[in-house]
Amino acid sequence: MAKKLFYPGHTGCAGCGMAIIFRHVVETLGPDMILVNATSCSEIISTPYPRTCLGVPYIHVTFENAASVASGIVRALKAQGNTHTKVVIFAGDGGTYDIGFGAVSGMLERNENVLYVCYDNEAYMNTGNQRSSATPKFARTTTSPVGKIHPGKDMFKKPIVEIVAAHKVPYVASASVGYINDLNDKLRKAASMDGSKFIVVFSPCVPGWGEDPSVTLDVGKLVVETGLWKMVEIVDGKRTLTYRPKERKPVGEYFRTQKRFKHMTKEMIGEMQAHVDKEWEMEG
Repeated sequence: MAKKLFYPGHTGCAGCGMAIIFRHVVETLGPDMILVNATSCSEIISTPYPRTCLGVPYIHVTFENAASVASGIVRALKAQGNTHTKVVIFAGDGGTYDIGFGAVSGMLERNENVLYVCYDNEAYMNTGNQRSSATPKFARTTTSPVGKIHPGKDMFKKPIVEIVAAHKVPYVASASVGYINDLNDKLRKAASMDGSKFIVVFSPCVPGWGEDPSVTLDVGKLVVETGLWKMVEIVDGKRTLTYRPKERKPVGEYFRTQKRFKHMTKEMIGEMQAHVDKEWEMEG
């Protein structure tokens, strides 16, 4: 990794997956960047006024308009004749899958020369753990409570990788904090390409998920080893798995690591196992 550009002293929780991802994004891509950061936990922990833990040019924007602001920066750099400075967005799933999706889709449709990195902690953690369209089925959040009628969230995650890929952009990938070398390789590959690039990274949240701070990387591995999170790469429309578990572990092993799933019955776990098995049958 290059020189330190994500300094000690951020205010993230112990074991925060996002902070690990953020550091690798900034330090792998290097200082010649302009970082656009949507309102999120990442903004709160990295730039509490009047301090910052970032060593790169930075602009904080609202939930919904990171892609629009980044597009404007790209056009301004182009007008100045600057073809070397990277424009990078760092945003959570709330500002990507949901609130900011219209602007994201517009950026992708125009194929703006932006690298968009979404850390996916599967809910609006910055505002108190409300469900997003990235929240997995059966997860308990403050707006998908568990009771007699609803067993947590009622529907599956939004397939953001496939949705982004449908825009026909040059590069789309998924990664996990449990496999940092894979993430860094994808960041470098994306940065070498022109046009819109998108990487979504699995990012455990200690307080929101009810996991032990010491197991963040283990959870980031286990979600891949159970097949619940696929690590893929789509380059100019060609999709490949960048990691295939030799033998998938039962999904129950993953669900047992987090309090947000402690209400799950054997039937619920069985439904999720059947869903994952069906998804992997299509991989051949």
